[in-house]
Amino acid sequence: MTEEDKIFNISFEADGTKYTGWVNPSDKFNDDGFPVSFHVVLNDASFGHVSHNNGEWTVNEDRPEGLIEKVGKAIEKKYAV
Repeated sequence: MTEEDKIFNISFEADGTKYTGWVNPSDKFNDDGFPVSFHVVLNDASFGHVSHNNGEWTVNEDRPEGLIEKVGKAIEKKYAV
């Protein structure tokens, strides 16, 4: 599988703003087969590296909590976790 094959698009609305972007899952997986982290770009700007730990979505940048959750939900839709 090439890099382009694993990248997928996301879109959602939060606080009246429409967000569109793409997600690039890491090549490393956790014990349940879910990618360890995801590089996320929203509205042509890097959102950061998002990961799911202990049932919670986190990001390595200072981002609004509600937006992190929306990104996480959009990723979950792709994997139907």
